[in-house]
Amino acid sequence: MQERPILSQSQIHPRAAAFIAGFHRKTVDEVRAAIEQHRVVVVGMAVNPHVARARKALKRAGIEYHYLEYGDYFRQWRRRLAIKMWSGWPLFPMVFVNGVLVGGADETEALIRSGELDKVAPAS
Repeated sequence: MQERPILSQSQIHPRAAAFIAGFHRKTVDEVRAAIEQHRVVVVGMAVNPHVARARKALKRAGIEYHYLEYGDYFRQWRRRLAIKMWSGWPLFPMVFVNGVLVGGADETEALIRSGELDKVAPAS
């Protein structure tokens, strides 16, 4: 697996690092708590058709999930940005299974089709 490049902490001034760490921290903590409490979590936004696709795919497969929604295209974009910065995933939805980010709608549908969704191991 290829690691994504991310700016080293040594290249971030302490004041900037403090701002990054606190940027909508409550939202990030809310997502983290949901991931710890639920086997499948979908993080999304209103009106986004890909979020609806992922949720419908899970429902059709009989897979229960916890859903967190953060605004729409015009509201709460900063909260969504904080989640994207934390996860490294640039799109919505974000689907987590057993604490593992599996991707968005396309990846979730593919895992359901292949039967691999149930085999996603908990993050260590």
